[in-house]
Amino acid sequence: MKKRPESGFTLIELMIVVAIIGILAAIAIPNFIKFQARSKQSEAKANLKAIFTAQKAFFQEKDRFSSLTGEVGFAPERNNRYAYFLAATGQLEDRTSSVITRATTFTGIAVDTFKYGTASAQTYAATACGTAAGVTAPPTPVFVATAQGNVDADATMDQWSISSNSRVFTPGGNCTADANNPSGEPTNDQNDVNL
Repeated sequence: MKKRPESGFTLIELMIVVAIIGILAAIAIPNFIKFQARSKQSEAKANLKAIFTAQKAFFQEKDRFSSLTGEVGFAPERNNRYAYFLAATGQLEDRTSSVITRATTFTGIAVDTFKYGTASAQTYAATACGTAAGVTAPPTPVFVATAQGNVDADATMDQWSISSNSRVFTPGGNCTADANNPSGEPTNDQNDVNL
């Protein structure tokens, strides 16, 4: 009677496979987390462009910009991870419950903590590049809107801004904005994903 050779993996072969999987996971998981955080940044870009469009339409009608979200018609969808500011002071639209109270007196939109209970509520702060939200009245009207949020659960905030005027930045320190930023283009003042 012929004896069949034993088949299967040896312990050494199994350990080599586990080591290879561990190395691949060590490379892939951080890149996947960074990719997820980058995809969350698209919310800020899209909503800042919506603010720009709303402000420009409001300006065409009223010959001024406004720092009130209800007046310009900015009302982003629920589930926002970023807080949006049209002015440095004022009241934010509260998003801690299932019902949103809309008012024309809000100067910003708070983070949706009803959806993201672990998200931290944001308070206004100028960005790392020194960009401050607000409106300058005619004869040279200008508006600047900012957004900030924590997209990767560390202590650093991801900060964005948009303006009706072209801007020049001096990157350095925590300021990660491009040196030249055209009107209506969202800029990443502090990139939390790459830090």
